[in-house]
Amino acid sequence: MTLWNNIALAFKGGGGSVRPPLGRSYIGTYGGAALSGDAPFSYEGRVREAYVENAIAQRAVRIVAEGVGGAPLLPVDERVAALVQTSSAGQSLLETIAAHLLLHGNGYVQIIGGGDGRPDELYALRPDRVTVEPDGKGWPVAYIYRAGEHVTRLAAQDATGRAAIIHIKAFHPTDDHYGLGCLGAAAKAVAVHNAAAKWNKAILDNAARPSGALVYDPGVEGSALTGEQFDRLKAEMEASFAGSGNAGRPMLLEGGLKWQSMSLSPADMDFVALKEAAAREIALAFGVPPMLLGLPGDNSYANYREANRALWRLTILPLAGKILAGLAEALRGWWPEVALAVDRDQIPALSEDRERLWKQVCEADFLSPEEKRAMLGV
Repeated sequence: MTLWNNIALAFKGGGGSVRPPLGRSYIGTYGGAALSGDAPFSYEGRVREAYVENAIAQRAVRIVAEGVGGAPLLPVDERVAALVQTSSAGQSLLETIAAHLLLHGNGYVQIIGGGDGRPDELYALRPDRVTVEPDGKGWPVAYIYRAGEHVTRLAAQDATGRAAIIHIKAFHPTDDHYGLGCLGAAAKAVAVHNAAAKWNKAILDNAARPSGALVYDPGVEGSALTGEQFDRLKAEMEASFAGSGNAGRPMLLEGGLKWQSMSLSPADMDFVALKEAAAREIALAFGVPPMLLGLPGDNSYANYREANRALWRLTILPLAGKILAGLAEALRGWWPEVALAVDRDQIPALSEDRERLWKQVCEADFLSPEEKRAMLGV
């Protein structure tokens, strides 16, 4: 094996080993050898915690994904436009890919051919079900799709050498085949936010105030409660006085029992500020200004309009550009001149920026009309 082959194998993962994507545990065989790998984290568990059960993370993902899915595109071939702007399993294709990139870090799109040999549909695959199969030099040659007991091998290219699977991934500094999503970076903030919400709910369930202690005075004889008496007293307390339904209910104590309230300091009870700090970190991980999520006290932006402009500049447009570039590169096998891009002139949030650019270009007397049109993308 030559030096250049060694270098290529080192940079591509080496030896054709199959590595599991984020959020999967992969056990199987490849090239006659048994392979197994543990994913860095459980993707389904993280999605359940961050997207299904956390309002901040879910709203942040939906704002970005729906923005990408609804972004206006520059004029392009009608058939290409129909492919890109169509729905995939009832969902917007661009919105689905954007959500997959944010959560998982990888977006897989299957190209389904029509009767004339050209693509007839683009279908977004669930990234947690896909595993990359590399060749001996580490280059992807196929994608293994697992849905329950069914396993399907999807070739990376068709018989004509055109792309059959489009793999769009976020940057991962230590992985050659899989991208890195935002769930890992937001995991601790999501855990803190969910824990604070559960704690606040528990306080509300217990009469919206800190619990206390039931103190037993043994008297002169000094006899203690028996185990049976303790269990019966505990059960009666939980049944008659715990929970929001029993809030404010008077308590009648006898037999040397007295109630001792236990309070926490305001700093210990300040879960509102804790939740807001965690919510800001979640918004930061997904690239959404906290002001757009209704979080108070955010002075980073002068107003809502400036925050919305920053969202489009820093998050939605770069993500949309990555997705459209990946789709266009694959579709050039059938349409060599195709180019997909967002039409910034039709985005209301960027109207002031575009107006300023048009004014500056129009006032540049040293430019010809053709040069002005080229600078404005007309």
